Order: sequence, then C-alpha cells, then structure tokens
Amino acid sequence: MSKPSGNAVLVRILDREYQVACPPEERAALQDAAKQLDERMRDIRASGHVIGLERIAVMAALNLSHELIQSSKSGAANATPDLTPLLSRLDKTLAQFE
Repeated sequence: MSKPSGNAVLVRILDREYQVACPPEERAALQDAAKQLDERMRDIRASGHVIGLERIAVMAALNLSHELIQSSKSGAANATPDLTPLLSRLDKTLAQFE
C-alpha cells in the first residue's frame, strides 16, 4: 500500500486503493464514508444479482442516495451531513479507473 501525498487520503474499496484529496479536518468523515461504501458494495456483490465494479458502485450510490433523500423527507436532514463534496471527489477518483 503506497502512502498518500500531501492532503490525500488512501482509502480501500472492494480491494482497490484510491487516493482522494481531502482536507485534514475531513479525513475521518472520508474514511467513514469509504468504509460504509465498501460494506455496501461487498453486500451487493455478495448478493450475486449485480456483476461488475461499475454496476456495483452505481447500485451502492443509488441505495445511499435513496436513504439520504428518505432521511431528508422524514425531517432528519439536520442530522445528516452534506456528502455532496465527498461524493464528488469519490466520483472523480473512481472515474480515473474506468
């Protein structure tokens, strides 16, 4: 495992490493998000219904987006952090591996 440079954080998702630029104060949140995404993607892959890294990632993103929307509708929006910048960085990083 190579060490990330500067403000980058190295995260591992489905046995792949991704280096993501991240301010120091957001590192813990990024690592938590990567862990949650990894767990979701592993669950989807284990179900056997979805094959291929890109499709698994899309299904995980859709599931997480749906849950975020549902929590916003139920009034829990104030307790939910804005994940848009984090998801954008993850999307850019994953696009490098396509």
